[in-house]
Amino acid sequence: MPEVQEQNVSPGIYSRIQLYLRQRPVLLVLLTAMSIAFFLMVTGLSRTYRAQRAALGNRWYERGLADLKADRYDAAVRDFRAALMYSRDNYTYQLDLAEALLGMKHVGEASAYLLNLWDRQPEDGLVNLELARIAAQKGKINQSVRYYHNAIYAAWPSDMEARRRDARLELIDLLLRTNAKAQAQAELIALAENDAEEPTQQRHFGDLFMKVGDYEHALAAYRLSLKSYPRDAAALAGAGYAAFELGRYSQAEGYLRAAVAADPSDKESADRMNTTGMVLRLDPFQRQISATERNRIVAEDFAAAGQRLKACPSPSGVAAANRPGPTLNDEWSALRPRVTERELQKDPDLAERAMDLAFRVERNTSTFCGAPTGKDLALLLISKLHEGNSL
Repeated sequence: MPEVQEQNVSPGIYSRIQLYLRQRPVLLVLLTAMSIAFFLMVTGLSRTYRAQRAALGNRWYERGLADLKADRYDAAVRDFRAALMYSRDNYTYQLDLAEALLGMKHVGEASAYLLNLWDRQPEDGLVNLELARIAAQKGKINQSVRYYHNAIYAAWPSDMEARRRDARLELIDLLLRTNAKAQAQAELIALAENDAEEPTQQRHFGDLFMKVGDYEHALAAYRLSLKSYPRDAAALAGAGYAAFELGRYSQAEGYLRAAVAADPSDKESADRMNTTGMVLRLDPFQRQISATERNRIVAEDFAAAGQRLKACPSPSGVAAANRPGPTLNDEWSALRPRVTERELQKDPDLAERAMDLAFRVERNTSTFCGAPTGKDLALLLISKLHEGNSL
């Protein structure tokens, strides 16, 4: 009996098993397809959600940029904060939020954002530039200089390359304000070399070189500027001043004369031009003048030094050049009868003695009586120009 039952049951069980096995691949395919469809639907929804959030964030960001450009800093801060709600870690949003906060003078909060951004991208030029400015405001000069250098040597986008130059100019201004003239000069030289093809900037560079006392580079910068703008009164005046300080009086006179012609109200250039003219007229060391003219100039210079002695209320007992012995008045009075054109022609060595005394008079009286003017200033400049020279 059991054998008969097994025979009766087995065919049905086997049939169901065979049916299940035939249907199983179909079920697997169906379940897989459903899983893929569900995954794609979730992914699509997620992408749509993220895209919507990104679009909303970008919309607030664009509004923030418009407000920032219009200097509506409080509105820009609200806009950028709203943008960050949709993109919390967005680097650009945070950077522009920091810019807006700086516009509102919220330096502390802006610094926190900028330092966080610096940790993420320490080579970012704009971040370093803003941190340099903040450090300068706080009086942290060394830290500010480091940030400025980071900004100068950062990789700026091509459309923001001018910011590199601006960073260096700001650094130079900081160094000048802190009297670090040697560092400022080095930065200026590097800047002028990099912008050698920008004559419109060269006049400004010339002004900066004048502030650090680098008259050679200042003159070169002014001359480059004048190639493009030959009638620029400020550049002409600057070139004349630089040449004047370098003792190149013939060159200085030409620039100063052109500067005064371009701007008759420029009294400083006019005064400097007059002094330059006197230096050229009263200099007996000029090679192109005759012996007769040289003797005439020596006599005139010696007389001018005597007038300076009479006008200067220096102590009567002060010895010449602070050395024991006769005073300058004594020396001048003793030599006066001999310093004539006729005597100078007879004794060539007398001219050298007369000029040496005239120069010592001008140097000493400038100590006791303040800065000289007119012929006395011209003689003092001539003495510096030819110090150690002889006729």
